[in-house]
Amino acid sequence: MENPGLCLTPFQRRYLLKSLETDLRPEYRRRIEIMLLYDAGESQAQICEALGCSQETARYWITIAQTGQAHKWSDRLMGRPKTVNEQYLARLKELVSHSPRLVGYAFERWTAEWLSKHLAKELEIKVSSCHINRLLKEMGLSTRPKDNTTKQETLHQEDLGAAFIKRHYSLK
Repeated sequence: MENPGLCLTPFQRRYLLKSLETDLRPEYRRRIEIMLLYDAGESQAQICEALGCSQETARYWITIAQTGQAHKWSDRLMGRPKTVNEQYLARLKELVSHSPRLVGYAFERWTAEWLSKHLAKELEIKVSSCHINRLLKEMGLSTRPKDNTTKQETLHQEDLGAAFIKRHYSLK
């Protein structure tokens, strides 16, 4: 990569140096250091060796500096964005505890897929059905009916069956 010399404006350089004086996460500090080292004439390879960062990271922040966007070093958040918040979890818990019919669906029981679709529409947060199941498990919940409900339904069906047999054989 060619060495363009100074690519930062005096204002950008002062801003980045001032930002280094604050208590920063190491990843944010590295971003600033990459841009300052490049501006001081260091090559991408030298920066990677000095800071122990990847070529991709160095290249990205060098490009940010070259395009005059050095002030945006804190705009790009670290790591995977958190999509699920307390509001989402509370609404998930509320929905799974009640029939889907209460919110206008024709079916009787939630599935993770339908919870995912409904919450994406309602809260504009997309989460996979697998993740919905993980969240429910962490909360001790499930979309499956509880065992005692299943047993009651089974007993009720057995009672109906017994009544049918009793009636059927009594008539003959």
